[in-house]
Amino acid sequence: MDIAIRIICAATIIVEFIIGSAANGFIALVNIIDWVKKRKISTVDKILTALAISRINMLWSVFIITLVSSLYPDLEVSVKMLRIKNSTWIVANHFSIWLATVLSIFYFLKIATFSNSIFLYLKWRLEKVVSVTLLLSLVFLFVNILGMNIHIDLWTGASKRSLSYGFTLRNCTQFHRLIFLINTMFTLIPFTVSLIIFTLLIFSLWTHLKTMQYNVKGSRDPRTMAHINALQMVVTFLLFYTGFFLALATQVWVFQLLEKNIMFFAAIIITFPSVHPCVLILKNSKLRQASLLVLWWLRCESKDVDPFVP
Repeated sequence: MDIAIRIICAATIIVEFIIGSAANGFIALVNIIDWVKKRKISTVDKILTALAISRINMLWSVFIITLVSSLYPDLEVSVKMLRIKNSTWIVANHFSIWLATVLSIFYFLKIATFSNSIFLYLKWRLEKVVSVTLLLSLVFLFVNILGMNIHIDLWTGASKRSLSYGFTLRNCTQFHRLIFLINTMFTLIPFTVSLIIFTLLIFSLWTHLKTMQYNVKGSRDPRTMAHINALQMVVTFLLFYTGFFLALATQVWVFQLLEKNIMFFAAIIITFPSVHPCVLILKNSKLRQASLLVLWWLRCESKDVDPFVP
């Protein structure tokens, strides 16, 4: 039974890895080609391209870490390997999460309607808000890596003093739990920002509908539809984000379970960066048209190759 679960989890990881790499690669490729042709790129396309590249990096990082941890569990003993693995995960996860959060901030400031002076100030300086948010996130990244390395150094010193020179999964449960706790705490920050954005978008839509209730356009005006489309994207983002966040948080309390089912948790974690880009493609008109052109081209190619197709 355990072997069957491992096989299913491994197959799921491979499928998600292929889908995620293809979808994120497609987003990055379409935007880069468009950038080269037009010699300019919009802010949203910059964010989408950076997000796609960061998620490709995250997928490869999780895939390699899971593969190495499954095939060579003894490498966990090395303090150097612990530093490399944790730093790789922190960097990959950080940019994937924060760029997705910045995308939500962009849509919120672009679509929401508030008369508040602070909101209007941020709305008029949208690109600066995006840049400052990303720069601020780098501070969290630095603190996260620094705190992780300090924790590893302290634990190494304590282990040497107690004549325990090795790091193993069994005698370092508390150590790994604290690592997962630190990662979860820093992931909670952008998660909270996304929840706030979602709440404000709903309030903005409610306010807009209230002002439009006597308008002949009704609820089908462009501003309302923009709100609904943005809410759909944010809701989808939050659903995947919640599953991702819960998978991280669960690892803090069930480390023994993680030890036996590392592939199961890896499959849950990479669902977010693998499936969410497919939603972004469907909701973005340029990416959706490009995907339809690719599907049409593949269909024509298959007809040319297969002589039995009329």
